[in-house]
Amino acid sequence: MSKISKVVLAYSGGLDTSVIARWLQQTYDCEVVTFTADIGQGEEVEPARAKAEAMGIRGIFIEDLREEFVAEYVNPMFRANALYEGEYLLGTSIARPLIAKRLVEIARETGADAISHGATGKGNDQVRFELGAYALSPGIRVIAPWREWDLNSRERLLAYCERHGIAVEMKRGKVSPYSMDANLLHISYEGGVLEDPWAAPDESMWMRSVSPEMAPDEAAELELEYRNGDITAINGAVMSPAKVLESLNRIAGAHGVGRADIVENRYVGMKSRGCYETPGGTVMLKAHRAMESITLDRELAHLKDELMPRYASLVYNGYWFSPERLALQALIDESQRHVNGKVRVRLYKGNVIVAGRQSDDSLFDEDIATFEDDAGAYDQADAGGFIRLNALRLRIAAGKGRK
Repeated sequence: MSKISKVVLAYSGGLDTSVIARWLQQTYDCEVVTFTADIGQGEEVEPARAKAEAMGIRGIFIEDLREEFVAEYVNPMFRANALYEGEYLLGTSIARPLIAKRLVEIARETGADAISHGATGKGNDQVRFELGAYALSPGIRVIAPWREWDLNSRERLLAYCERHGIAVEMKRGKVSPYSMDANLLHISYEGGVLEDPWAAPDESMWMRSVSPEMAPDEAAELELEYRNGDITAINGAVMSPAKVLESLNRIAGAHGVGRADIVENRYVGMKSRGCYETPGGTVMLKAHRAMESITLDRELAHLKDELMPRYASLVYNGYWFSPERLALQALIDESQRHVNGKVRVRLYKGNVIVAGRQSDDSLFDEDIATFEDDAGAYDQADAGGFIRLNALRLRIAAGKGRK
């Protein structure tokens, strides 16, 4: 293979990626360009600049991608009502294609030969980063240090830092025992005691939500306004996509909404136990389905539900830029043309309760649905023939003695 002269590294400024930056410089004798994305992880990203500069890195990219993240990735996914294995709202999965896209774009802008990431060889993220990169730049080279080096423990990483003069910011107080990933949609927790599926997580682990038992005794009521399947306003206040999600996170988290404890099937073959906090996303899913319930045709709604598990698996497994996901998205987006109106929800002790929905595009007809006199809008006698026709195949099979 040709020599690598420049690499773009997805860089957080933490221990792992700081070691990777120096390791790349020494192992490949190359220039390193760092890319740090603010996607709402809740920590300052600017300190990563000083850490990169201290290692002699000149090409430093730090970008606020929160609005793009929600508008171009989170919202399209929620139009599909995507849930992986019935529970996971895909908070980590949906962030990876955006980071992969920017890695590839920066590589082009800077003339880099390769990109690099800090995902381990046992997880899903390596697959997501690399499938996304190859879909956008088929000739790109990817360096995954965790699949190459022997620095496979925190002690070895720290020893490497000491040998090579890498400043390590030791956090004061108790160090979290969990492997965590955060963005504007969620926080995930893995490792530590969570590796035992029988062990309950400690209450102190959760960062974005109170426990339902400690939530307020009075419900919060929200009126969410939808346009083409996306929330555009909360309680009459028009907001950008990122501001919508920030607001929902804050309000729903304060009412104990959005916790999940899951054992999931990773794409690489193993089962993994993780805990997730997705307060705003939990509200978004519930309210979106309520909005669709009065605006979508029955068969279109059912078709979406049939396709959703496939869509969710594509996102989870890293196929965001695949032709099949793009084709599904086109269908889903077309289905959202009339998903307009308002949904009223109440948040109470971990629950999201739909309290009302209305739309100028509603297909709900009270004159037909009423249990009172419908003035001839629906002839109930027609139901007899409808039932007999649909029962015909069942009656034939029963007459042949089939069960």
